[in-house]
Amino acid sequence: MSAQSAGRFGIVGSGWRSEFFLRLARQLPERMSVSGVVTRTAERGAEVEARWGVPTFRTVAEMLAAERPEFVIPSVPWPVTPEVTRELVKHDMPVLAETPPAPDLDGLRDLWSAVGSSGLVQVAEQYLLMPGHAARLALLREGVIGRVTSVQMSSTHLYHAVSVIRHMLGAGFEDVTVNARSFTAPLADPLTPAGWTGDATPRDAATTIATLEFSGGGMGLYDFTDNQWWNPLRSRRIVIRGSLGELVDDRLVRLADPATPVESHLIRRQTGIDLNLEGFELDHISVDGRVVYRNDFKGGRFSEDDLAVVALLDRMTAWCRGRGPEPYPLAEGCQDHLISLAIGESIETGGPVTTAREAWAG
Repeated sequence: MSAQSAGRFGIVGSGWRSEFFLRLARQLPERMSVSGVVTRTAERGAEVEARWGVPTFRTVAEMLAAERPEFVIPSVPWPVTPEVTRELVKHDMPVLAETPPAPDLDGLRDLWSAVGSSGLVQVAEQYLLMPGHAARLALLREGVIGRVTSVQMSSTHLYHAVSVIRHMLGAGFEDVTVNARSFTAPLADPLTPAGWTGDATPRDAATTIATLEFSGGGMGLYDFTDNQWWNPLRSRRIVIRGSLGELVDDRLVRLADPATPVESHLIRRQTGIDLNLEGFELDHISVDGRVVYRNDFKGGRFSEDDLAVVALLDRMTAWCRGRGPEPYPLAEGCQDHLISLAIGESIETGGPVTTAREAWAG
């Protein structure tokens, strides 16, 4: 994609999450750029302009009138996201809404009723685009372990984890029965988004474990400990089981023939190690010498999470131009959060919670 055809998007909000998008656009200007940012105050706008070199506005209408972008990202608190999404749709503007698209079930239903039929709203759910998950999903879709029957995930929280579980199972919008419990135990937590704390004192941390029984027969196991994203004392893992084998993190076991189980591994080619001078970044992921994921954004020196977000922005641009499929439709984001809300409800009630089929399921 040339500099002249770089994707152009606007942002509503100027918090820490919006800075992810600003930083990625700065690192990859030939692929994406920011037309403007809406901030509540002129003072905050001046700070954003000074740091990021992009124009700021006080209202959505002002930003769209100055230069109409290809899409807009509402990067605002949960309760505000539906409000901003509705406003953007009224302007006939494609939207990449942050997760979740609304804070609660009533909010999801109201949002879908207001904008679901517009076809303009996508959700910024990036986890399936993370290199490891993208490689695993590619293998699953080839049928290497047969029919996928269960996914156990201990990595990220709620709707993000639900997204990975649903899509790796191929569960779609099936009803789900959730049984969830929460357990508390002491755990040191020395690293936060703000950096190392210098404090190794164990404090109570909650671990939530939930089973997700899908009506089509698939099963998900959700396991998450407070701050598991950041805490170096808690690993992340995924176990995907199928009728002909299983994929455990980066280890693949399946049948080559009825009497021959074989083992393979997902191998990352990471440049910049030892005397490799290509720069430090992921090049590709292969299995048995065959590439199943390739980094299409080399030169940006992105982390794997950044690669997922950049891929999402790139796909959003392609979709807006009629050159690609929907990145992650609003209906999918609503279903993810519906199930994550059921996890919370099951913890509160101590019993099973079964989701109902909602309007966005079609």
